[in-house]
Amino acid sequence: MKFGLSQAVTRSEDQAFLRGAGRYVADLVPGDALRAVVLRAPHAHARIRAIEAAAARAMRGVRLILTAADIADLGPLPCLGIPRGVTVASSPCPVLVGDVVRYVGDAVAFVVADTLDRARDAAEAIVVDYAPLPHVVDPAAAVAADAPPVWSGRAGNVAYTQTLGDAAATEKAFAKAAHVVELKVVNQRLVANYMDTRAVTASIDRADGRITLTLGSQGSHTVRDILAGQVLRIPPERLRVITPDVGGGFGTKLFPYREYALAAVAAERLGRTVSWVADRADHFVGDSHGRANVTTARLALDGEHRFLALDVDMICDMGAYLSCFAPYIPFAGAGLLPGVYALPACHVRIRGVHTNTVPVDAYRGAGRPEAAFVIERLVDTAARDLGIAPDDLRRKNFIAPGAMPYTTATGKVYDSGDFAAHMARAQEIADWKGFAHRSKTARRHGKLRGIALATYVEACGTVGPETATLRLDRDGVVTVLIGSQSTGQGHATAYAQIVAEHLGLPPSRVRVVQGDTDVIATGAGTGGSSSIPCGGVAVDGAAQKLAEVVKAIAADALEAAPADIELADGVVRIAGTDCTISFAGVATAPAATPARLTVADTFRPAAATFPNGTHVAEVEIDPETGAIEIVRYVIVDDVGMTLNPLLLEGQIHGGVAQGIGQALLENTVYDADSGQLVTATLQDYALPRAGDLPAFTFETRNVRCTANPLGVKGAGEAGTIGAAPAVINAVVDALWRAHRIRDIDMPASPQAIWATLREHARMHTL
Repeated sequence: MKFGLSQAVTRSEDQAFLRGAGRYVADLVPGDALRAVVLRAPHAHARIRAIEAAAARAMRGVRLILTAADIADLGPLPCLGIPRGVTVASSPCPVLVGDVVRYVGDAVAFVVADTLDRARDAAEAIVVDYAPLPHVVDPAAAVAADAPPVWSGRAGNVAYTQTLGDAAATEKAFAKAAHVVELKVVNQRLVANYMDTRAVTASIDRADGRITLTLGSQGSHTVRDILAGQVLRIPPERLRVITPDVGGGFGTKLFPYREYALAAVAAERLGRTVSWVADRADHFVGDSHGRANVTTARLALDGEHRFLALDVDMICDMGAYLSCFAPYIPFAGAGLLPGVYALPACHVRIRGVHTNTVPVDAYRGAGRPEAAFVIERLVDTAARDLGIAPDDLRRKNFIAPGAMPYTTATGKVYDSGDFAAHMARAQEIADWKGFAHRSKTARRHGKLRGIALATYVEACGTVGPETATLRLDRDGVVTVLIGSQSTGQGHATAYAQIVAEHLGLPPSRVRVVQGDTDVIATGAGTGGSSSIPCGGVAVDGAAQKLAEVVKAIAADALEAAPADIELADGVVRIAGTDCTISFAGVATAPAATPARLTVADTFRPAAATFPNGTHVAEVEIDPETGAIEIVRYVIVDDVGMTLNPLLLEGQIHGGVAQGIGQALLENTVYDADSGQLVTATLQDYALPRAGDLPAFTFETRNVRCTANPLGVKGAGEAGTIGAAPAVINAVVDALWRAHRIRDIDMPASPQAIWATLREHARMHTL
């Protein structure tokens, strides 16, 4: 089928986006809206003695200033992602702080004025008397016995401790191991930096008191339900959330933020529309960060280099407060620490630690990139320490296809996969065997060259249930109503292809509606690469139902049997004849009713899907400057089933770019002495640019999964998961070949590489 499953249909959304016709929240701010800003704390940790806002309230154009005392009836932002059986210390995040601020950027006041400039002037006129307190910004330092407490009255900064696996079996395996390899890795803190900064416009219906919030999210129902039920403390039917176009989310737009509640309160009290739009400075200190783990991992091997056990200790930075899903993120990743390997025993300890920093939450991959980085760096290190080729060590320890379904030592059940096959294919494409010649050539030119790979597996596709409602309208267009939310992935195109598979309609005849809690009854939102494995399956089921309805109505109109009706080329016909009826004709036929032409299907995932793959990176380093170039990059992925090759490749490329950004460029730096965020602008925080990225070679080697009828495994996070370990493994390979340097932390920037080489030279001249 021209437009159905597995076809390379170009994105219908791009026509608007490329021409600047996308409509984001900031584009939809009404001309008469009041404008708001947030006054943020300049201290990492301080007690508020007093807030003096009288002069600011009297300034021209100022309509409202909210402080903690003015919103005492609001609940704190909740933490919902607490794994079963885990007890966490209470650390409520107030909508506005009235007693103790706990990080630079903590929200102290909300200022509403006629214009943005007047709101900013008034915020600057508010006088806050702070009494600074000791602070800690490093998670490893925060667990020390003498670390300053982020929350007073507690014994230390550990918010919770969680363990996975079998400690006794792991200890026993290490006791009999012939070899033990240990490595400490840092998954540095990252800032999401999506293009479309967060924003909200709040309006009030004076007739019935309903509040409408227009905001960028990854699921309008999720934001509404949490915000109404636990923060505003109003019935959910009093709150409508609309999400227009969204330019990136990466997990950090899954949940509500302070400004949404504050805008709602301001609109209700003033009876006016109120808009808040984040600038980039707000984003750096006001939106959740990602990653921020320090991990020590040990691998036990027998005399034949087979893996016996894995022992992992994780210190996971939570920031000052437990954000919405924060404790769940390390847990989700820890389950994937065994990777693609037959590891009989595993034990993991997770410590969630408070620091005086921005709270940490889901960021593309949400724990799985961290896990893949740990195991893939550890396996490469083991191969190097033991003098074995890294691909040989992997091949010896891969879970075999015949062992599927395979239950890992952390309880994950992999249903499908052929890990050795996609690794072999990636090596073939990358000309792995020809590397020795390329390395010699590079050395003649004074460069260091390295090649490495990373194999990965992740768990995704479990955000649900999701319901898709399909309706055949009188104009012959099929409308899809669904509660997932596109943030740039191409949902309108993907869902239209699924409809086309069963109805034979071109994508232009399918209208996808998302992001309105008044129009769509329910929605799980978009996260964890679930939109196609969950939402897509619901669309598929509903499309099959609608196809049967259309055939039945057409059969009546054409005086034929339903079994003789076919849907193809945008029309309905009696098979083998030129007797046709249009979809509009079906929709207006006497037997058609709105109720009959509206169908729904719900899919509730019973198990995760497990995308997997191999990334091969080849790098060249200038030892005089530390400059690094990725000269070759190959990805071979197993995503179960490819819905659209163009959309898939775009998702993989974007994910790899973020993984390369973490590996080589991005770093969130706090000053230990002041607690200030040093990298608080795009002049200081290095995002990857086009020139930093190589040409990618990508293909799939799919093995259908059994977790859903489409056989699709999810792919939105896959590129990010394999990229960072592949690139760092390649950098270390280059440094090892030339100087026997065993490790380097991310980001392996030119400065870091240059400093590592210089320190190595200094140590070897002593």
